[in-house]
Amino acid sequence: MQNLAPIALFVYNRPDHTRRTLACLQKNLLAQESRLFIFSDGAKTAADKDKVYEVRALVKDITGFKSVKMIARKENMGLANSIIGGVTQLVNEFGKVIVFEDDLLSSPYTLQYFNESLDKYEQDNAVMHIGAYMFGLDDKTLPETFFHHIATSWGWATWARAWKNFEPDIDKLIGQFDRQKIQKFSIDGTMNFWKQMQQFKAGKNNSWAIRWYASVFLKGGLTLNPSHSLVHNIGHDGTGVHSNIENMYGVNIAPKPVKYFPVEIKENQKAHQAIKRFLKNRKGSLLQRGMRLVKQWQIKYVGKK
Repeated sequence: MQNLAPIALFVYNRPDHTRRTLACLQKNLLAQESRLFIFSDGAKTAADKDKVYEVRALVKDITGFKSVKMIARKENMGLANSIIGGVTQLVNEFGKVIVFEDDLLSSPYTLQYFNESLDKYEQDNAVMHIGAYMFGLDDKTLPETFFHHIATSWGWATWARAWKNFEPDIDKLIGQFDRQKIQKFSIDGTMNFWKQMQQFKAGKNNSWAIRWYASVFLKGGLTLNPSHSLVHNIGHDGTGVHSNIENMYGVNIAPKPVKYFPVEIKENQKAHQAIKRFLKNRKGSLLQRGMRLVKQWQIKYVGKK
């Protein structure tokens, strides 16, 4: 692998999360051969300024990579516009990109997985997205990697050829769905992806990820995924702008490199059923859901007093 993909890291106002994310990236086998681009969004409010500057001071002297460049935004673009702009910039320059946010812990083999996948499927137009995160699936007989139509956003990679299909206009996306597509898009009704689309249209969220997933889905694109996650999200602690306090998506990171990549470019039906089972049961019993809501309320409101 002579032509490694650049890494785009998007940061804002969480120095502790950023420090942990970078520490894991530095331990990756290909870190010293990889270019790192850190996109630091401008402060949205006066209260955020100190933390934004703290993050920028932290990343200013980062070493352990082939090169490090920080793109410090003067204004607040918001996460969606920041990611869309940064990804577009890098795929236009390098033809591919690996994308991280500031709350993702990675395996030492995550960059290796991304780069091998990007090389292996570069000419397969049906493959549009490489994901590094995977839910805690119950089927332990799945292959190390598999194809599916879901596009996870916690550590991912793509090519310029695929990213050119990204459609930011929610009306154009929604207009291409019928009832059958909605059912498949939402993994047979087990996940609220279609609700996220409607919420975006209503101005209740500003998700780039749901529009990217919809863009991939409507093109009939496939995504490569590990059966054992190579990334763990530490942002579900109430600090994230777009995340709740919950642990249902927590995983143990795979401790070894990925050796198997599917030859047949086709959705894995066993993996699909495992994903559907996880999503259907992820919230647990009514008692477990109630206890989780109480805990979230305590942390969010009581803990701040």
